[in-house]
Amino acid sequence: MADPTPKSVKPLELGRELGLIAAVAAGVGSIIGSGIFKKPALMASQLGSPELLILVWVVAGLMTLFGALSIAETASLFQEPGGQYVYFNKGYGRFVGYLYGWAVFIVTQTGSLAAIAYVFSDSLGYFVKFPRLSAAWESFSIPVPGIGAMTPFKSIGLKLSTIALVLFLTAMNYLGVKFGNAIAIVFSAMKIGVLVAIVVLAFTLGHGSLGHFTESVPAAAGSPSVFLMFIMAMAGAFWAYDAWINMTFMSGEIKNVQKNLPRAMAMAVLIVIACYVLINLAYIYVIPVPTMAAKYSESYLVAVDVAENFLGRWGAAAIAVAIMISTFGAVNSIAMTSARVNFAMAREKLFFRGLGRVHPRFRTPSTALAVQGIWASILVFSGTFDQLTDMLIFVSWIFYALAAFSVFTLRRRMPDAPRPYKVWGYPATPILFILFASVYIVFTLYTDIMNFRTGKAPIINSLMGLAWVAIGIPGYLYWNWKNKKAARAAGQ
Repeated sequence: MADPTPKSVKPLELGRELGLIAAVAAGVGSIIGSGIFKKPALMASQLGSPELLILVWVVAGLMTLFGALSIAETASLFQEPGGQYVYFNKGYGRFVGYLYGWAVFIVTQTGSLAAIAYVFSDSLGYFVKFPRLSAAWESFSIPVPGIGAMTPFKSIGLKLSTIALVLFLTAMNYLGVKFGNAIAIVFSAMKIGVLVAIVVLAFTLGHGSLGHFTESVPAAAGSPSVFLMFIMAMAGAFWAYDAWINMTFMSGEIKNVQKNLPRAMAMAVLIVIACYVLINLAYIYVIPVPTMAAKYSESYLVAVDVAENFLGRWGAAAIAVAIMISTFGAVNSIAMTSARVNFAMAREKLFFRGLGRVHPRFRTPSTALAVQGIWASILVFSGTFDQLTDMLIFVSWIFYALAAFSVFTLRRRMPDAPRPYKVWGYPATPILFILFASVYIVFTLYTDIMNFRTGKAPIINSLMGLAWVAIGIPGYLYWNWKNKKAARAAGQ
């Protein structure tokens, strides 16, 4: 008697429900987080010049745009979910794709998710007093080789608030891409509205001066070269521009993806460049760069001084709300997009099989979303996500350079494949981005080594970041062996 059970059942696919506007909103929502509020003072202290401060934001924005335009051509070739993970598979092979996906899961995206959600709760702390444990509990630590120590009970109320936000937005995206998309559109519009409001109010009601645009900090004898400080300041700008790659992760759910995704990437980055340059012009108009540099500390926000200039004592509260709006939208967009990478890995049988499930009702990568939210919550409790993210920034830029170079490898491997979009300015655009990324990688490594040698850092962050990626290699060997074993069995 024949077996009535079908030999194979086609797995459920993600629903294509996102249009161009939704894709742009997801991109803007992912990019604009806390960086534009937290980094300008540090960058001012590094550069000491209003002209250089604005130039850093412009150059970093243009390099981000060149990267987006380059990768948009690759995006136009494929429709599968997982974005950059898929492109690496096609351009370099499964091993490189796996390493990228592993880095996304272990910290580059989950760490960013935890860090940005933490900033939201930190700003919420302006209005709410979080409970704390005794000093003995807060000082409890667990050593982590090569990183420092985990402090799970430090600032416990703030961490629980952070985890609650991560899990809430994970649940919203679990229930359907339309929920996450609606939040992305609303909060992207709100955060742009907030930035525009700061710019308009600063120039109309703020007690500033155009003379501030010519005030610089006098160069001290023996200070580092302008070029080196410019590269160091770029790190702050790139943190604020980061997550532009996240739009590619949603490629399995964007309508007419081969045309809409390249358009969305370019539009989102251009919108963010305009916002960042304008907000920094407003900052400088109200607060001169020498003052920003003199006041710089880890907790100092230029935006608070600017808002207090035209709102008085309500300024700090207004900026706290602005940061909450911005980070809420960013956490939602990162949660929505990043889970698609691990989903794609699982579908390729290079990760835990269950993460490739699609919810039969909501048509979302439900298991991948849940596991991502749980791991990000563990990183929050560990208290090590900032250290981990710092380490993996170096690795992220290696992958960005490889992503741009894949334009050349795929043109060679797939010369006849239809390309609805070809990178503007080819080959100059991807080459410029690759060269700049290479310079940035080299100087980041150089700075990390110098900080280690001078005792400013206990480890070389860049090399430790590579070590964290390498931890995933045994997983690749296992899943690859398992796939080959299954293929041999099927062939018998």
